Amino acid sequence: MTSRKYRYLSYLLRLWFVRQNGYVIWRASLEDPHDGTRSSFANMEALINFLYQQIQDTGDKKPDNNLSLFS
Repeated sequence: MTSRKYRYLSYLLRLWFVRQNGYVIWRASLEDPHDGTRSSFANMEALINFLYQQIQDTGDKKPDNNLSLFS
């Protein structure tokens, strides 16, 4: 997270899919409206991991493996 502490985080989320080897794969990008920084993600797990890293300082934890968003 940046050195400035925000009480909230805001992103413009873009989602799209591509077809690869007969499968549909979702891609994503996040744009930070504060500074225009854009981050791209090859899959949803990478996106979720990035978001967890952004809130890491608040003491939030990843869900248990049993509660996986990707099962």
